[in-house]
Amino acid sequence: MKENLHQDRKSYEKGTLSEATVDINPFQQFRSWFHETKNSGGVDEANAMTLTTIDLHGFPRGRVVLLKKYDELGFYFYTNYNSEKGKSIALNNKVSISFFWPNLERQIIIKGRALKTSEADSENYFHSRPKGSQLGAIVSQQSSVVANREVLEVKLKELEEAYEGKEIPKPEDWGGFLVKPMEFEFWQGRPNRLHDRIRYRLKGHDWIIERLAP
Repeated sequence: MKENLHQDRKSYEKGTLSEATVDINPFQQFRSWFHETKNSGGVDEANAMTLTTIDLHGFPRGRVVLLKKYDELGFYFYTNYNSEKGKSIALNNKVSISFFWPNLERQIIIKGRALKTSEADSENYFHSRPKGSQLGAIVSQQSSVVANREVLEVKLKELEEAYEGKEIPKPEDWGGFLVKPMEFEFWQGRPNRLHDRIRYRLKGHDWIIERLAP
């Protein structure tokens, strides 16, 4: 099967990005773009991000996860620590997270190291989730092989009955990761493929701002 996509292209004309106008703090620049995206109404989940890790065989692997909070330390997501991504991070905690917001023709790529959050942080987030999501975390031994979907649905029903009216315990192998950035790249689409790319690079305690060729 062959399909030619040479003509699938568009001209990016919705914005500009300049070293002179970006915030000196990359976290504040992220916050500004994130809220502009949420308020634009053109993206279902502005907090959807592609997490890329190096797997146990040395291959890069990306998957979409949800950003659940961010602060001056970095960006947080939650998962089963025995999942493929959890095992990959345990072996090599250098990761990348990226956001693509096509309605504003913007992309952000963040490189950093992923560290487990505290047990208290993981507990707090787990119990803030809907009950069904809490039970789903117990049901699913993420990334393991299952015989069929019915196995999962039967187990979920059993747990719903077992924990009716009771607090659901957080699984020991489930929790948060904090991605601590060492580099940000903000990309704004521009006409003729001369896109704006502004990189923040951590040097000591300071962020160096640089323009990259598109």
